[in-house]
Amino acid sequence: MPKFLAISGSLRAASTNTALLAALARNAPTGIAVTLYDGLARLPIFNPDDEGERTPAEAARLIEAVSAASGVIVSCPEYAHGVPGGLKNALDWLVSRDAAVGKPAMLVHASPRSAYARAALAEIMRTMSFSLHEGETLELALIGKQPPETADILADAANRTAMRAALSRFATFANRP
Repeated sequence: MPKFLAISGSLRAASTNTALLAALARNAPTGIAVTLYDGLARLPIFNPDDEGERTPAEAARLIEAVSAASGVIVSCPEYAHGVPGGLKNALDWLVSRDAAVGKPAMLVHASPRSAYARAALAEIMRTMSFSLHEGETLELALIGKQPPETADILADAANRTAMRAALSRFATFANRP
């Protein structure tokens, strides 16, 4: 059974990116599990001097979670035309590890206006040797929506079908030889 780790690049309590990933987890087809990583805010700033035996506990937890996952799903906002610092920091903790090498990854989007961050994130993840699923993407326009409206959009039958289809396609991609 594919077990995907979902990472939101947003720390906001009412994050539409986190809501999208949580909805993916709730709507996963039978035989696919999606777990939301919740430690982004607890990660210390990456310092290569703190690798190896000195790796902080939360960084070790992230590395282990990525290593154990069948694939990684990322959704993040765009801040000043870039990837949020917290998400970039999390990726930095993976740079010198094997966790990312060949690991299937998929980007999903809660905003149609994040073109710069999308391109930057894809470039970062390709450079780290993630195996990026660059076919069809899942994008649900949630930007600027309040939590009740976001919940309604994510509960819509067509959107739930789109989420299941995206996860099924990603599972096929992740399971390829």
